[in-house]
Formats: sequence, structure tokens, C-alpha cells
Amino acid sequence: MDIINLLPDAIANQIAAGEVVQRPASVVKELMENSIDAGAKKIKLIVKDGGKSLIQVIDDGSGMSTTDARMSFERHATSKIKTAEDLFKIKSMGFRGEALPSISAVSQVELKTRQEDAELGTNICIDASEIKKQEPIATAKGTSVSIKNLFYNIPARRNFLKSNPVELRHITEEFQRIALANPEVVFSMMQNDLEVYHLNEGNLSHRVIGLFGKNYKEQLIKCQEETELVQIKGYIGRPDSAKKTRGEQFFFVNNRFIRNNYLNHAVFNAYEGLLPKNYYPFYVLFITIDPKHIDINVHPTKTEVKFDDERLIYGIVRSGVKQALGAHNISPSIDFGFDVNFESAALAIDKRDKISQAEKDYGRFQTTPREQTNLDHWSKLYDVAKSESATQPADLQKEIATIRIESNANKSNLQGEVESHPPIQFHKAYILKQVKSGILLINQYHAHERILYEKYLRNLDTQKGASQQFLFSRQLELNPSDFNIVSELETEIKSLGFDFEFFGKNAIVVNGIPSDAVGQDEEVLFEGLIEQFKQNHQELSLDKKESLVRAIAKKSCIKVGQKLSGDEMTSIIDQLFACENPNFTPSGQGTFTILDHQKLEGLFSQ
Repeated sequence: MDIINLLPDAIANQIAAGEVVQRPASVVKELMENSIDAGAKKIKLIVKDGGKSLIQVIDDGSGMSTTDARMSFERHATSKIKTAEDLFKIKSMGFRGEALPSISAVSQVELKTRQEDAELGTNICIDASEIKKQEPIATAKGTSVSIKNLFYNIPARRNFLKSNPVELRHITEEFQRIALANPEVVFSMMQNDLEVYHLNEGNLSHRVIGLFGKNYKEQLIKCQEETELVQIKGYIGRPDSAKKTRGEQFFFVNNRFIRNNYLNHAVFNAYEGLLPKNYYPFYVLFITIDPKHIDINVHPTKTEVKFDDERLIYGIVRSGVKQALGAHNISPSIDFGFDVNFESAALAIDKRDKISQAEKDYGRFQTTPREQTNLDHWSKLYDVAKSESATQPADLQKEIATIRIESNANKSNLQGEVESHPPIQFHKAYILKQVKSGILLINQYHAHERILYEKYLRNLDTQKGASQQFLFSRQLELNPSDFNIVSELETEIKSLGFDFEFFGKNAIVVNGIPSDAVGQDEEVLFEGLIEQFKQNHQELSLDKKESLVRAIAKKSCIKVGQKLSGDEMTSIIDQLFACENPNFTPSGQGTFTILDHQKLEGLFSQ
């Protein structure tokens, strides 16, 4: 009995759609690339409900004839390939011939198109691969494609789509990539009848500033390298503008956006010595190479390519970035102490350098051999404290419980040891306190992060975060991507204690910040919150609530190098041991350790 059958076209198209149309952003990518291939000089993107109810791309490109308009919805129908050899000479965007038929299989499509020399255009309506209408129509030159109700006929697939703000963020990323690759084209983007972008034609630097904000104007460094095989040009960011999140790193090969970890490493390698660990620089780099040296047909989305000599491309990219940094006197010198650019860049983004500076200042005031000996003992004690695990053995749990009781007791009733031995601050980074079993050593930064984390978590649950109001409100301009995140998290952010209102295009007015964060610059705090949220969400794959609470706790806690009064240190001790989990920060770093008598004796018995 024969069991193998040919699939009907409708089912085959739905299977193909699984590869090509993963989410609304996939549709945006395919349609906008078609507009670029059609030679459009103006492209307008209209999105509603995160692309779920409507995605429309309007261009002024060459348009299509009636026959081509109908053929564009047939599988494997393309104008770019005629022979197998053409696969290795492709310079256009789309070429597999599956985009429109795949999209039309899972949505309702309306196409309007007209060529410049034609009196009338063509209107085609398709519903789940079935043509409902085809007729002549009076329309503007170019093409307009409307995709309505994506995945309406596959409910299970539609249920996998994320919230509207999340899907809009993915659409924005695709829009940014295509707009970066084509600065000579005018782009606009509308979301729910609100204009998100309007980008005039210009050069690449103008396009970068138009997409990511005016702050990038002073951060861009021109990068250019040319060899017989390949040409590299674009912009990289100054080290002091690096961020702790990926996302603003763009590679284009022959104007096509690609992902390539090997080339990313080449850029990071060129920044060696200029960035702290886990910081990522901005860059938008274009590689122009003969198509015969690459293979782009290795992935359905065409964002992965293979080079016939990857090591050579790696070396050229690294060399180009390194030369660009050197030309702006940013490359690290042999003597880092005399490199002003390196010093300012590193200090601006790595607050931990304050620890080493504090150690230098401490040593500068040494005067006698006895003081030097005492310092050596403290250093040894400090090394032992660092090497100890934050995990407390069972015999120290009683000590922790005792500290909890003492912390929660009425201070007027405290007698003896606890009251007579106030805490002291060590190197503006640690709090030392005598306890019955030895010395309690607290990391002030980690402890305060744990305290705020649990407090903000409660505020988010009860939606009763306390806010400190400003005398004068502060307006903040955000890039569209960050503005979308704030829109998505509006309720949660306000529950933490922020008081803000949306004000026009990509702007908010901040009226107050959480009371625990008073004294911090509201712009730095708010932008840092969004940046830390993105890192938690992307790198750690945390859910929205956890990412946000961890982000605000990390950004609003006291920092290493901050001097504390006796009352402030006592308050931190009291609040830390009132926490449900005082031992660790939300990310698992230790907050304190106890050096008992046995450990202390061991330091002097060797």
C-alpha cells in the first residue's frame, strides 16, 4: 500500500512559513527588503498591535506588472536567480522566492502595485493562500503590501507570540538594521498612528544619530580599511560609551545584516585593554566583498554567511578597528598610567577602580614600620575574608540568628558588647563589626543591594513604592527602543516609586524617583535601570518582574568608595539581617562572612 503523498500547496506554504515567518518582525524584514530591491527611495512602515493586526509597507519603487504581481505569490518564484551559478553572485536582499507565499499562507494579504509607465495598477487580495480578488486599480507608483491578522488561521502559533511591546521591539530592531544599511533612503515608521521614526536621507553618521539619539554624535569614531579582497567601513563607539548589554553591534556584508560571533570577537579583541569585562562597544561596520567569496544561502533568514577565508577577514576587521582607535589616541599605551584616554575611559565605566585607588591612598600615608606591619596583618585578614565562602556552616547559623535578634531589638535596651562596639568602615567598601564569635565583615555594596532587592520586590507586589517628588520635573529623551521598554513596564516601574508621564515622541517627564534612591541623578538612574533591565532580560533570561527588581536594586544601592556614618552602617546591619535571605545578593554573591576566633588565631600561629 502506498503511503507517500504530495502535500497540498496550502499545507506546504504553511510549513515554509514556519521557517520564514517566525514572528511579525520576520514579515517586516521580508517586505522592506523587497522594497529595497525594487529601488525605492521612500519606504513607510505602518504597524498596529505589535504587528499582529496590521503590518503595511508602502514604497515608491519600480512596482510590478499584473503578471509579476500574481507570480510573486507562487513558491520559488524569484527575479534574482536563473541558474545555480547565480546563487554565488547575489547582491540583492530576498532571493529564495518563499517570502510572499509563506506570509500569505498565514494571514490576509492585500497587494497594490503599479509600474511608472502603466496607467493602472493591480490589486490582489489573498486569504490563507486562497486568492479572493484580483482587479485593476488606480494607485500610486510603487507597491503597498498590507498583512492583516497574522497567524489568524493557526491559533496555536499565534498564542506563542509575545506581548505587543515585545513584538514591537523586535520589529524596531529589524527596521533599524535595514535603515542603517540604506542611509540614502527616506524611512518612516508608524505604530498605532504614532510616528516612531522619520529618517531623512543622509550619510551613515546622520542615520546612526537619527536612530539612536543625539548622544551618539560625540561617540562615533570613523573606521575604514581597504584591501584587494575586502573593504571595511563604518563607525565604532568610544570605549567610554560601552554598555553592559549587547544589541548595538551591527555587521553588514554587501549591505546585508549578518550575525557572526567570530567577527564580533575580532572587534572585541581590538578593544583589548580598553573595556572592563562584560562591556560591549557600539559598532556598525560594512564589509564589501566579491559574492563569490561568501555563501549566504546557509540559513532561511539569510543572517548567517560563510566566508571562504574567515581568518583573513578576522584579521582585517581587527586591524581596521585597532587603527581607528589608534588614530583617535584611544589605543592603550605600554605605560597605562600615562595614557589619559585609557584612564578616563576605564574609570568612567568601571566603578571598581575606586577600590584600587582607595588602596593607593591608604598606602600613601604610611609613616612607621609598625604601621606597615599592622597594614600587612589587615591585608592578610582581608585575603582570608575574600577566600571564605559566603555559605554559612550550621554552627554559624546560631550566630546569624543572634545578630538578627540584636538588630531587631530596641536600641535603648541594648547593653554591653553590642552597644559598646560600634561598626567601622574599611576602605570605604566593607563594614566591620565585633560579634560574640569574632568579626562580622560585610560588603556594603552587596548588602545594600540585597536590602533594596527585597524592599522593591515587596513594593512591586503591593504597588506601594514610596516616591520622593522633585521641586522641578525633568524631561528625558529616550531612544525608541528604550521608550518601548518603558511603555511595556510602565505599571511596574511606577510601582517601584518612579513618578513619570509620557511626553510626546520618545520622551518622558520624571516627577519623582524612589525614596531610597534620593541623591542620585534621575537621568543616570532611569537610563541605568533600563540598561540593567535589558542585560538581566537578555543575558540571564530572567522574567520581566525579576529583571526589573534586580536592575533597580543594583542601580540605586550605595557604591564602593562611598563613606558611611556610624548610623548608616548600623542601619545596613539591621536591615540586612531582617532580610529573608541575608547571605547573598540576588545574583548569588556573598554579602557577609564571619571571621571566628579560630580563624583569627590561625593568622598569627603560622
